[in-house]
Amino acid sequence: MVREEVRHLPNVEVDSFTGLLVDYAESRGASVIVKGLRAVMDFEYELQMALMNRRQRPDVETVFMMTGTEYSYLSSSIVKEIARLGGSVEGLVPENVGKRLRAKVGS
Repeated sequence: MVREEVRHLPNVEVDSFTGLLVDYAESRGASVIVKGLRAVMDFEYELQMALMNRRQRPDVETVFMMTGTEYSYLSSSIVKEIARLGGSVEGLVPENVGKRLRAKVGS
């Protein structure tokens, strides 16, 4: 679904990996990891991860970006719950993602 949503962006690549994020970053020649934050709870967890990543690979930096206020409450768990209970996810996820989610949960 992610590949489908970003296929029009020539400078975006979708990939997956197993193992440590800093090892993956190093294998790709990346020196920066960009993380999105929604709430204080995200920051606490991501700060711990960033500090551990720095310990593992001091040459790989982590940068945090705050989400817009309109998405600060949003999580995949909440979106799945709304869909499962028959609510509208319009405007919360891309249209194609919403269609697939509704098909999966049968609503």
